[in-house]
Amino acid sequence: MPIYEYACMECEQHFDELVRSETQVVTCPACGAADVLKQLSTFAVVGATSKPSFSGPAGGGGGCCGGSCGCGH
Repeated sequence: MPIYEYACMECEQHFDELVRSETQVVTCPACGAADVLKQLSTFAVVGATSKPSFSGPAGGGGGCCGGSCGCGH
């Protein structure tokens, strides 16, 4: 049961969610919207290879820095 990072496309809230199955509907805990976007976490990127595949500072927390997910952050 993995924990994924999400960004709400309605209120721009960022949150983590324990996903128990692939069919589980994830909703924003702040506004209840189901229009959420799964984020690529820093842990997933670093854990996938022996060396980090990014040149930024460590401990970034993942998410959509730079607004790449469309949420405005």
